[in-house]
Amino acid sequence: MHGYRRVRTSLVAATATALLCAGTAVSAAAPTASPAPTPAPAPAPAPAAPAAQPPAERLIVGYKSMAQEAKSDEAAAKDAAAKGRKAGEAVGFDRRLGTGAALIDLEKAKDAKSLDAVMDAFRADPDVAYVVPDRRVYATAVTPNDTEYRRQWDLFESTAGMNVPTAWDKATGEGVKVAVIDTGYVPHSDLAANMVAGYDFISDPFMANDGGGRDSNAADPGDWMLRGECGDNYPEQDYDSSWHGTHVAGTIAAVAGNGKGIAGVAYDATVQPVRVLGKCGGTTSDIIDAITWASGGYVAGVPGNPYPADVINMSLGGGGACDAGTQSAVNAAVNRGTTVVVAAGNTNTNAAGFNPANCANVITVAASDREGNRASYSNYGSVVDITAPGGETAVSGANGIWSTLNSGSRGPVGENYEPYQGTSMAAPHIAGLAALMYEANPSITPAQVESTIKAKARTLPGYCSGGCGAGLADATATLGAGGGTTPPTGTVFANTADVTIRDNTTVASSIAVSGVSGYAPSDLKVDVDIKHTYRGDLKVELVAPSGASALLKDTSTGDSADNVLTTYTVNASSVYANGTWKLRVTDAYTGDTGYIDSWSLTF
Repeated sequence: MHGYRRVRTSLVAATATALLCAGTAVSAAAPTASPAPTPAPAPAPAPAAPAAQPPAERLIVGYKSMAQEAKSDEAAAKDAAAKGRKAGEAVGFDRRLGTGAALIDLEKAKDAKSLDAVMDAFRADPDVAYVVPDRRVYATAVTPNDTEYRRQWDLFESTAGMNVPTAWDKATGEGVKVAVIDTGYVPHSDLAANMVAGYDFISDPFMANDGGGRDSNAADPGDWMLRGECGDNYPEQDYDSSWHGTHVAGTIAAVAGNGKGIAGVAYDATVQPVRVLGKCGGTTSDIIDAITWASGGYVAGVPGNPYPADVINMSLGGGGACDAGTQSAVNAAVNRGTTVVVAAGNTNTNAAGFNPANCANVITVAASDREGNRASYSNYGSVVDITAPGGETAVSGANGIWSTLNSGSRGPVGENYEPYQGTSMAAPHIAGLAALMYEANPSITPAQVESTIKAKARTLPGYCSGGCGAGLADATATLGAGGGTTPPTGTVFANTADVTIRDNTTVASSIAVSGVSGYAPSDLKVDVDIKHTYRGDLKVELVAPSGASALLKDTSTGDSADNVLTTYTVNASSVYANGTWKLRVTDAYTGDTGYIDSWSLTF
């Protein structure tokens, strides 16, 4: 006993603290695929982006709208020269970006100190809204090391597939336009019927690797690299061409029903290749213009886009915060009605440190493996919105994402199919799903696309450390095609099995919830019946499938009554309903024991 007098008190219905974090929704099985041809040997693994990038050679300067430099190239050029003189560097105006920002060339300012001096000169000008370096970004695919392939598990397997085939009853992507901002496109017969003309935005002829700079030919000549040719000893070895954009495009819209290869997630959608990645990666300024043009915006010197995108896929990224120039381009694209999907990155670290994964108004996608775990390479964290199959070829080539490719090690040779792994492979699954949504509801907004995909996701069947967004995307649930019947309001899930509560121990009782669409309610009812001879000993918590918890009752040395028999109300609207919920009970003292008699959740 506790050495103080028992006083009988009543326990009234309580309102608990809100739950935090996320959990998710339902899945279904689908038919297996036919065996595919054995692919050719894979190229060497694609290099990771260099850990420390060299100082930028250009700056992106956004002027305030009333400034003369925002309207006149001549004024911007004069201002650049003046800023250069102030910093003691040679600085020149290069061109106007699609967002209206000025691209400034640092003609001789090649070290970090010189770069900072020029940037400080611009920052000191009240007419300058922002100034950011024009950085390089890199393809985020993890190139495979095993070419075995037997099934497109990512579309249909019940464990960790995206449940796509039954969604095709509602939409196949017909009439929807998807821009793939990537390495361009190498011809492939399993994609040709769904391709439309794009544009090559690579302005540096060396990086373009096709004999020129920007032009209307988005063909991918290959992004092979020789050791050290990109500067600062990058890459550390020779690399063959990745044909990265073609692999991404196949996942989105490879033709179905033609007796060959694979089926894309949105196999009747059109794909527009928009080339920004070449030898040694790509640049922020080119990507800003590509986002602007792909979504239907104006870019000086470039013909208007006849196929403005409903969806943009960017399986690319680099380190650092989302710069103001990229964010401005994304915001403008979203305002035009374009959904922007990006890869979270492949360094097994927090995606908050990677651009454009950390930009606002994008759907950031982490990768899962075939068992439904967060893939070992996938970035994670609070900026991740959703997870989709990305594969893990380190386990087996059969566990990768199979898509369209080319067998050439440098230039194109012959079309083939190979399994890749990476968040680059996960993102186009979501871009394809978005395309299905645009066909099903042409008036849908980018915000609605994101919120619906997240609300209809299901709990990852495996584990995720660090944060995988709303869970694993589910195409059928998202499209509302046979994803299960949502129980009516007031449905009760209960556990009546006794669980013994001993002194100074913590125990838990579980309830499996399924078939509930989206988030839990803001007034989730938790009915608790705990038999105990001194309820002040007890701390009682509700734990959501995501691991988020709410304190229902704390210990109290002044509450000597028997039993906890009450209903708590919990605001659980920030977590997903489906999954395993737990009632966790801690007995903090000695001398009295009891048991969980029963408890229930009312949705």
